[in-house]
Amino acid sequence: MRAVYAPILDAGVPIFVTDPQTAELAKGAANTFLGLKISYINAVADMCQAAGGDVSQIVEILGIDPRIGSGGMRPGIGYGGGCLPKDVRAFTASARQLGAEQAATLLRAAEKINESRTDVAMDLIRQALGDRPVRGTRVTVWGAAFKPGTNDVRESPALALAHALQQAGGNVTVHDPQAVASAMTRNPELDYTDDLAASLDGADLVVLATEWPEYRQADPRALVDRPAHPLLVDCRTTLDPEPWHTAGWTLHQLGRPGK
Repeated sequence: MRAVYAPILDAGVPIFVTDPQTAELAKGAANTFLGLKISYINAVADMCQAAGGDVSQIVEILGIDPRIGSGGMRPGIGYGGGCLPKDVRAFTASARQLGAEQAATLLRAAEKINESRTDVAMDLIRQALGDRPVRGTRVTVWGAAFKPGTNDVRESPALALAHALQQAGGNVTVHDPQAVASAMTRNPELDYTDDLAASLDGADLVVLATEWPEYRQADPRALVDRPAHPLLVDCRTTLDPEPWHTAGWTLHQLGRPGK
C-alpha cells in the first residue's frame, strides 16, 4: 500500500494504520461532520431570516476562530450528491445500532434540517413573489448539479427545488453549465437549456440553486432586460447583492433579509 501511494505520501500526505472499525468510523465521521456543519449554518440562516441578521457576516465572524473555521459552512438549500446524504444516514443508523442514542439524536437533527431546505426555499420564493402565486409563474432555476464543478445530480437540492416549483404550478426552465443531460434523465418533466442568457427570456422569477461561478460572474446589467421581471432569489447566498441591486434587480437571499 505504501508503494502504491508513494507519490501522495512523498508529497506529505499522512498515512494512518488502524483497525477496520476505526477506519470505517473515521470515513463516516468525516462526511457526517461536513453534513452537521452545513445543517448548523442553515439553522443559523433560519434564525437570521426571522431576526433580520446577516448569515454571511456570521460565517465570516465564526471563521476567525480556528476551532470552527468557515470552510464548508455556506448557507443554502443543503447538501446532496452520492456521499454526504448516504454517509450521514449510515452513520446515524450505526449510532442507533450501537446504542449511542444521543449521537443518533444529534445526527438525525442534522438530517431533518437538511430535509427541510426545499420548504424553507419555497417560503422565501413565495415571500419574494408577494401577491403573485407560484402557479402560472415562469421560473428559471439556475443550477441542476448538487454542487458546482460536476454533472452529478444525485440527491441534488437544486433539482428537488425545481421539482417542487413545478409541482406548485410553476413553468420551470432549468439552466446548468454541465448537468443538463444528467438532469433531463432524472427529471424529464422540466424544461432545460444550456444558454445562460436565453434561460432568462420572459422569466417572472430567477432562482439560483447551485453556486456555479458562472452565476457569480454574470453581468447583472447585461441580463436585466431579459426576464419579464428582474426578480432573483439566491438560495445559495452566493451573490454580491450590490451590483445586482444597482443594475435594477430585486434580490432575495436566504439568511440575509436585510440585503
